[in-house]
Amino acid sequence: MAERLGILWQIEETTMSKSLRRVILALQAAGVESLPVETGDATTAQMAADLVGCDVAQIAKSIIFRGAASGRAILFVTSGTNRVDDERASALTGERLGKADAALIRAQTGFAIGGVAPIGHLTPPRAFFDPCLLRFDKVWAAAGTPRHLFGIAPETLLRISGATLAEFTA
Repeated sequence: MAERLGILWQIEETTMSKSLRRVILALQAAGVESLPVETGDATTAQMAADLVGCDVAQIAKSIIFRGAASGRAILFVTSGTNRVDDERASALTGERLGKADAALIRAQTGFAIGGVAPIGHLTPPRAFFDPCLLRFDKVWAAAGTPRHLFGIAPETLLRISGATLAEFTA
């Protein structure tokens, strides 16, 4: 796998997006051998699951909220079948949460909406991780673009994301 990553890097280094490159470097720095795959224009968790051949619950969605008091992005990594519960999430963070706009997401994470990865952020946000993801051997997460996903053991993703395991879904 390391050889494949090296080949991918050499072939696409000049054409690869900065966001995808950041995720690949974060994976490599963590010692994780996972090669992102191009999925095309998957706009829902179900579409992404269909493209990689997994259950929709195995899609690790990166949902960003804006802390009302702090103004900072806060990341919730959740299963593709779950929805973040505003009240539970606010209780975890100690502040009311609001919608994060594209400018905040891009400025803090370096990613565009639809491609926010759980790792490789410009400024790592406070992050929380859905325990439901731990029931799988492998989950799939955005790799920095709306067109790329990477597969990873959920325990490893929890560790390298710096997230806190917590209940925050409806």
